[in-house]
Amino acid sequence: MFLLLFLLWIIFNGKVTLEIVLFGFAICAWLYWFMCKHLGYHPGNEKTILKNMHLYIKYFFTLTLEIIKANIAVIRIVLSPKEEFEPSLVKFKTDIKTDIGRVFLANSITLTPGTFTIRLEDDEYLIHALDKPFGDDLNDSVFAKEIRTMEAKQ
Repeated sequence: MFLLLFLLWIIFNGKVTLEIVLFGFAICAWLYWFMCKHLGYHPGNEKTILKNMHLYIKYFFTLTLEIIKANIAVIRIVLSPKEEFEPSLVKFKTDIKTDIGRVFLANSITLTPGTFTIRLEDDEYLIHALDKPFGDDLNDSVFAKEIRTMEAKQ
């Protein structure tokens, strides 16, 4: 994590000078210490993250593909003069166990055009869908399946 923070520091600065490297080293070292001491970060987490990196990359591509498909569906609804749509509120429960997994699902639903996460309490979601089919089977969506796979590998 320290190396990732330091690499981001160098990239965001746009140039490499002695002052930038030394100052970045000090800031990244302090930030890494702070994460370990106060945010519950453990260096062993890096092994798990690296071991499951292929799952995170797959999830990113799945999310991108679903966003593109949802954009096309929303464009079709908006530009069609004859097609009526039926906005709806959908409430469902999920069996995703971790808080981070539930937040990932809520954010993925919100990032996908046509749906918006209104509320997430424990394992229950309230979703606004632009059209009723957008809200069908959200608990069995590709997002939820991939998050369950990531949780199983943790």
